[in-house]
Order: sequence, then C-alpha cells, then structure tokens
Amino acid sequence: MVNPVSMSRDHVQSAERSDVAAAASAGDASAPFLELLARGASADAYEQPVLLARAEGWPAEQVAALEQAKLTALRVRAELEGRRRREAELSALFETAHDLAGLRDLDAVLQAIVQRARSLLGTDVAYLSLNDPVRGDTYMRVTEGSVAARFQQLRLGMGEGLGGLVAQTARPYVTDDYFQDDRFQHTHAIDGGVRDEGLVAILGVPLMLGHHVIGVLYAADRRARVFEREQIALLGSFAALAAAAIDTANLLTETRSALADLERANEIIRDRSGVIERASDVHDRLAELVLRGGGVHDVAAAVSEVLDSTVEFTEAAAAPAQALEVSRAEGHAVRHAEDWIAAVAAGGELLGALVLRGHPGLDPVDQRTLERAAMVTSLLLLARRSAAEAEQRVRGELLDDLLDARDRDPRLLRERASRLHADLDAVHVVLAARLDGAAADADQEAAARRRLWSAASHLAATRHGLAAAREGGTVLLLPLEPGDTATELARRTARHLGTAVYEAVTVGASAPVEDLAANPDAVAAAYEEGRRCLDALRLLGRAGDGAAAEDFGFLGLLLAGDRDIAGFVDRTIGQVVAYDERRGTDLVRTLDSYFACGMSPARTKDELHVHVNTVAQRLERVGRLLGDDWQSPARALEIQLALRLHRLSGSAQH
Repeated sequence: MVNPVSMSRDHVQSAERSDVAAAASAGDASAPFLELLARGASADAYEQPVLLARAEGWPAEQVAALEQAKLTALRVRAELEGRRRREAELSALFETAHDLAGLRDLDAVLQAIVQRARSLLGTDVAYLSLNDPVRGDTYMRVTEGSVAARFQQLRLGMGEGLGGLVAQTARPYVTDDYFQDDRFQHTHAIDGGVRDEGLVAILGVPLMLGHHVIGVLYAADRRARVFEREQIALLGSFAALAAAAIDTANLLTETRSALADLERANEIIRDRSGVIERASDVHDRLAELVLRGGGVHDVAAAVSEVLDSTVEFTEAAAAPAQALEVSRAEGHAVRHAEDWIAAVAAGGELLGALVLRGHPGLDPVDQRTLERAAMVTSLLLLARRSAAEAEQRVRGELLDDLLDARDRDPRLLRERASRLHADLDAVHVVLAARLDGAAADADQEAAARRRLWSAASHLAATRHGLAAAREGGTVLLLPLEPGDTATELARRTARHLGTAVYEAVTVGASAPVEDLAANPDAVAAAYEEGRRCLDALRLLGRAGDGAAAEDFGFLGLLLAGDRDIAGFVDRTIGQVVAYDERRGTDLVRTLDSYFACGMSPARTKDELHVHVNTVAQRLERVGRLLGDDWQSPARALEIQLALRLHRLSGSAQH
C-alpha cells in the first residue's frame, strides 16, 4: 500500500526542486540560493541548483557562478545561524534573569537553568550539584537528560572526580574523554555512576557566591566532544544566575523566618511593618527595572526612594577598597564610617559598589534590600557588557574584512558600516596601537591586551569608527575631523588609551585615506604604514607617544624593522654629543647648521649669529673628534642621518 504521507513529502520535494531549477535557469546565479535562504532550507539543499545545472549541460562559467553563489549563500546561512544562536543564548539568559527576579520556587528556577544550558550547548545531559558544608562533599541537586539512578544519587568528595575538583579549586574544568583523563581523582563510586550514564565529555563550572563555591553546573555528552570557549563562558553565565537564584532563595528564607518571628509578637510587627513594606516595594521595583531594561542609576534611584536615603552607584576604583573587598568576600553590605557599602560583583569580578550615604544604623531588612539591589545591579551590568562585547565583535569583524579585503562589495561594506554608525565615505586614518609596558607573565600580558582592545573599541564606538585586535596590539580606523591632522589624532589617541589602561600606549598613524568602501585595499596599505610609524617611534625611544607617517618622511622606511638606531647614532656622532654634554658647547647645533647651509662657513656664521672664526674653530674641534675624513661624501651622509635621528629621538622630550 502506498503511504499517502510519503507521497505528499515526495510531491513537496519535487515542487521545491522545480522552483529551484526555474530560479536557476532564469540567469541569476544568486536567485535559487536566495530562495533557499528565505525558506530556511538545509545545507544539503544548496547543492541542488549546481547539480541541476550540470545535469542540464550548462556552460562552465554559469556553473562556476552558481558554485560561487552557493558558497556565498552558505556563508550567509552560517552567519544567520550564528546570530540566531547568539540571540537564543542572550534570550535564555534574560529569561533566566526574569525567573530570578520573580523567584518563588528555587527548584523550578534551577531546573529551568539546567534545561536551558542543555538545550543551548546541545549536550545529552546537564546537571547541577550543591556543596554540603556539614558532610564536606557535593551532591546532585538537579539533572536533565539523565537516565541512570545511581548517577542521580552521586555524592562527590572535595577533589574527587571532575566535579569535586571544580568544587575544590573554584575553577572550570573540561575533559574530552573522562575515563582517559588522569587529572582527576577517579573513584569506584564516581566512575561507576558516570559509566552507568554513559558520559564521555564533561564540562563543569563553579557556582560562586563571593569567593565561596556553593556547587557546580555541568554539561556532558555521551560521546567525545571539544567544548568551545564561548560554550564554557555561556555555562559560566548560567552558573552565575544559578548562584544568584540560590542566594536569593536563601535571602527569601531568611525573610520568611523573620516574618514568622514578627507574627509571634504584635509589637515587633508594628515596628517592622514599614521596613517590610519597603523591602517588598524595592523587590517589585527592581523586578520591573530588570524587565524593562533599566540602568544601574535607575536601581540606585529606586532604592534611594524606598530607603529614604541617598544611594549611589560608584566604580570599583572610587569605592573604599577594604570595605569593598570585605563586602565581596562575605556577600553582604558592610559599614564604612557613616556609609554602607554593598559590592556589585559577578564571578569574582568587582564591577562597582552601591553606597548608602550617611546612614550609620541600618535595619537588617534594609541591609538585605541594599544587597539585593547590588545583585540586580550586577545582572544589569553583565547584560550591558554582553551587548557591548557583541557590538565590539561586529566592529572588529568589519575592520578585519577591510584589512583582509575579503568583502569587496562597496554597497555591502557601506551597509555594514552604517549599522554601526560609521561612514566609510568620510576621510579616515588607520592607527596601530601597542602597549609598551613589560608584563610580569603571559596572563598579565593577555589581560593588558584585552584592556587595550576594550578601551580602543569604546573609543571607536564613540568616534563612529572601528577597532580590532591584531598582531599583539590594536588597530583603529577613525574619521578625521576637518582641520585635524593625522599627527594630532595619533597623539590624542595615545594619551586617551594610555589613560584608560594606566600604561604607556604608542600609536602610529597612516596618512589620511578616502573612499574605503570602493578601495578596501587602501586600508591594509594604510595599516602597514601606521605599523612602520609605530616601529619608528619605539626604535627612537618615544614610547607612549603618537606620530604619523608624514612626521618621518623617508626615515620611516629606514626605521622599519628591528634596527639599532641608538647604536648607530652613538657610533657616528656620539663623541660630539658627549663633548657638548661635558663642556656645555654647541658642536651638534653647529654641525646641523653647517650641513643645512650647504657646508658654507660664511652662511653658517650668519645662521648661528657668531663670527666666522668661531665656526672654523668649532669645525676644527669636530674634525679632531670625528676624524679628518668627516666631510667626505660617504661620512657626511652618515653624519647628517645620525643628526636627524638624534633630533627625532629627542623630540618627545622637547
């Protein structure tokens, strides 16, 4: 008997092939793939137009055009899928934050976190364990996708298995093949549970409250798998939300306990009723702020109104360091003089503080209100950072494409830039920036580079430009304002970035470039010019300064690469420079004027406003210092070049 469902499916597939063939035969190579993109077809379907064209004997150039259009469409499809995946990740984080804001059932929130983590990472199993401070181990609390009863009842001692190691060290761990990994302490009970579940690849991240680990969130597969860095970061974000949910549940438990005590004494109820109303009010207000995307200052204003006091958000650097560190470590607001400090932190990172001004005596419920406001503030800052990092990545990708000339369609380049509020038709300057401080180790150096990239990205966003990390430094593409010069822009950028990262930043700039969308190759050439300028500044000892290629002329070519400029200057005119420094004479300036005046003593004495005999005496002294052949053509050229380099290397101090 013929299956009607199968016939219907075959009919639809036949119709789709006909549509694709018709679009392909119309002469527009991109048309069939646009149709496939619009329909959300699978990747395999993109081969159909090419196969049909070959089967029908199309000319080779038309088949090649279809192949090229297919590759472009597949790249677009991959980009769209990536964007949808990132949107799904952000959506899941916001939905979880929403659940947290209206927390009523801790188990339901934790189950939702585990389900979303499993779905977004595409793993077979996801689960969450909590530490038991009484027994000194960690136990399974929530599982999703698990089928083995023994696995669901596992308890891990501190340091045992992957999860015990995460709980003990407060660091994420990942293994591609658990049973082949000897970094973990394997025990019979743990290995038996993992084997029953059939797990192979496991990722675990700690649940942190301040500096304390309260549990572990896992994602695991029943096959070998490599977890990407973005997936580890995403699971870490879910772990932060889970820790916040647990902490909020604990706070609610404490509040309920306080309410129970209040109900047993009418007098205490009357005394505390206003405080409880304020706590409820601020809870509702903070939940509303999270839902409508309010900012950190909105949170501070809401808490100020509820507590009838002044509450301000400050950056971590502006808050009292000791009180801030105690608040982060204990997870509570602490008193500092007449103020109260509540650390705003996430994953061990200090993001700032909420400061309650001029309120030395604080009710415990009001203290919890301040602490909850600090927690909500950290969630809002994390969400804002995620959005900012996404925009930074998009700006960096566009600049990378311009530097590598991968996308040569001017219209598409202009559209991408327009979405970032950048105008590729304006006059721009390409700037190469690099840190000049010596890092103590590789981790500190990587952190410093991240700070530089973040500061450059922020500057580019505010100046309607682009920024990207490249070759150990950062490259910026900034518009040139009317009346401005590349040199001035380079120096301002060096000062701005140096102030932002608290280290010396050297910046080399290209000459102004125009019409970038139509000529993306110009960006790469300008970047190389800026790099040569940067190398020249560093070789001349002008770290932390900024300059443009026009400042060096042909010397920019000579200074490119790793050359011993100081050694060349010292070997060529070092004795003259040293003589001036010892005696307070002016031989170097006399040499400069002598060559500038065409080696004419008469014109040199007018330039220096001295007697011609004085010029002769100084030149005689130069001859004794440099040798009798110092005016020969070869020696004279070297001396003039050394004089120019000596001036340039000293210009940063003048």
